[in-house]
Amino acid sequence: MSKSIETYSNRNPRLLVFHGIVLALISVLIGGMAFRQLFTTAIYSERERKQNQRRVITPAPRGNIYDRDGEIIVGNRARFSVVLDLATLRGEFRSEYNKIKRNFSSLDVKERPNVAQLSQIARTTVAQRYLDQVNTILKRKEKVNGTELSRHIEQTLLLPYVLLDDLAPEEYARLLERLPVNAPVQVSTSSKRNYNFGSAAAHTLGYIGVNTDPEVLDFPGDDLLQFKMKGTVGRAGLEKIFDEQLQGTTGAAIYLVDPAGYKIDTPLETRKPQQGQDLHTSLDMELQLAAETAMAGRTGAAVAIDVRTGEVLVLASKPDYDTVTLKPNLEPGVDVESSGLWLNRTIQGQYPPGSTFKLITAIASLRAGAVLPSDRVLCPGYYMVGRQRFVCHVRSGHGERDIVGAIRDSCNIFFYKYGLEIGPELIASEARRFGYNHPTGIELPSEFKTPRVADPEWRKIGWKSANLQDGIWRMGDTANTAIGQGDTLITPLQAACMIASLARGETETKPTLLHDPKRPAFHSAPLGLSPSDYNLILEGMKQCYQIGTGKLARVDGLSGAAKSGTAQKHPIELAWLVAFAPAENPQIAVAVVLEGKEDQSFGGGTYAGPVVKAILQAWKDKRDRPPTLPSAAPVNLRIE
Repeated sequence: MSKSIETYSNRNPRLLVFHGIVLALISVLIGGMAFRQLFTTAIYSERERKQNQRRVITPAPRGNIYDRDGEIIVGNRARFSVVLDLATLRGEFRSEYNKIKRNFSSLDVKERPNVAQLSQIARTTVAQRYLDQVNTILKRKEKVNGTELSRHIEQTLLLPYVLLDDLAPEEYARLLERLPVNAPVQVSTSSKRNYNFGSAAAHTLGYIGVNTDPEVLDFPGDDLLQFKMKGTVGRAGLEKIFDEQLQGTTGAAIYLVDPAGYKIDTPLETRKPQQGQDLHTSLDMELQLAAETAMAGRTGAAVAIDVRTGEVLVLASKPDYDTVTLKPNLEPGVDVESSGLWLNRTIQGQYPPGSTFKLITAIASLRAGAVLPSDRVLCPGYYMVGRQRFVCHVRSGHGERDIVGAIRDSCNIFFYKYGLEIGPELIASEARRFGYNHPTGIELPSEFKTPRVADPEWRKIGWKSANLQDGIWRMGDTANTAIGQGDTLITPLQAACMIASLARGETETKPTLLHDPKRPAFHSAPLGLSPSDYNLILEGMKQCYQIGTGKLARVDGLSGAAKSGTAQKHPIELAWLVAFAPAENPQIAVAVVLEGKEDQSFGGGTYAGPVVKAILQAWKDKRDRPPTLPSAAPVNLRIE
């Protein structure tokens, strides 16, 4: 009988397959975990960092602007605000929300406020509770704007919410005394731009605007969600041209926040903002204020320049505006649009130079040898150019005048005659030598870029753009040009540069608004006149200042030289006066132009003279003032 024998093996093939599958799954799991740990930890850490951290950017205070004597013209004053620390109010917001929700629970579902509305009501109620504490202290009745508060929480939660802004110093003091130290409502101090002399030199200093996007350099976290406090940016004048220098270094901080976005504890990293660099200008505010006071209620411009260096002492344009509120400073009934309020007339006003241009005609005539010291011209009150009658401002005539008397009395007839004799090309060439054909390059925006020196070539090329009937230059154009009544247009700053150059016996002055106590004397090409010919010009101007058409600019005890002028630019009359002083050692040059109505008599010496006098008087008073003695050093007493 055969017997079957069974054998047993513990190596079941199916179990091996199962073990293999399990081992493979474990390997995949371990590999996945290893991949997560080794390769994606950095990614998730970065995501966590971005979710849990926020960057706050804080602009720096702007640098100060000084006048030449170290007086602060523009600085920063403390700005006091009442603010709420929203992070400390999370619990109160939540409790108030639940309370209000219960109060509305009895209403029909359709009549109940939604979650967003309930949240706004709760937050506003809590904020108003703290504002009422402030109201009690300050005796105010301020209310919280719920919409603004909700917008702030949604968009700039990390920043404190401003309940009251720009408090008076006495209010600030009362709150400091009575608010608890650790209360959610506190008094915050920031800086606000302060123009110490009000609207003085408004067009020169300019103004600032809000910068909603300040940038911070070389600070980590540029990939984080950012909250930016509002900064400033220069919009006009020196504030604009030197904005980068005045801005300073923006500060920043990185905060850890909770899931709701509220900051936790102190910043992880911080850099304090650093105030901008100071700007030292050449302006002399004592003279500036004297000019502006004398120009009160007028329309026009005044410029004063240091003859030796070209540093600008006065740059006044009227009407002007408040540099903080931008509110116009206008006489009652004057329309803002027609006033040219925003026009900086010192560098943007386009004016015919009037009889101040006779100085250029006189120089051109002397250099051409057309005028001799002994030459005299009879002025019957008019001059015939062909069939056209050109009048003098003294209709009865001046009688005979030499070049000195013609400058002193501003006789048109003398300059008609010699202007026609030397021709328009020589007159225009002389005007170009004084820089009348190009901008001065002063450190201000929007200077008039295309000043015009009229001559036959200009008329030929530019007559269409100037709305002239044709491109033909006539003898009458030369006569008008010779007395500054033609198509030549300049700015008051150019006129001041001309008179400063003439005071030095040179042809050009490069003006600057930056003060440098070590600045060397400025020099340009010489006039090209003999000393005797130059003295003829100077003597005529000295007599003009003393007894002639510029005598209302005369300052007792101060020698000077002047030239008045009157011009027309439809629909306005222009009163000009240019001057320098002292006559024997020129140090200050002044140019003033005032605008008047077309139908009024508007003599340059009569109207512009007193403004020039005010500037020269202020300059003389300052020059003659005894130097301020340094305060004595304190004496340390020691008891033996």
